Amino acid sequence: MRPELIVLAFVVGLTTWAFRFVPTKLPLSRSGANGPLQRFLAATGPAAIATLFTASVLPMISPEISEDLPLILGTVAVLAAYAMRPSVVLPTLAGALAFGLGTFLFG
Repeated sequence: MRPELIVLAFVVGLTTWAFRFVPTKLPLSRSGANGPLQRFLAATGPAAIATLFTASVLPMISPEISEDLPLILGTVAVLAAYAMRPSVVLPTLAGALAFGLGTFLFG
């Protein structure tokens, strides 16, 4: 294995660990309720979710729309369920159900 790959894996792993560990140890109560660090940490979750969604969906996209229908149905179901009730459980179940039905009907 190339040394560059090992160094890259180590740096990425260390950064990921620090990104998850350091915010738990920061004295956020001393900073303002709407300070720049608070806003940064609040935006990190949605940004991570969007990144994971994009990385998961891009390999699934095909030139034919009929092959993308389960993905589209699942995504629309997640967004609709979240708009009705902003939680994690209902949108996750609705998206899985819509994707499964779309795969069964159109796949």
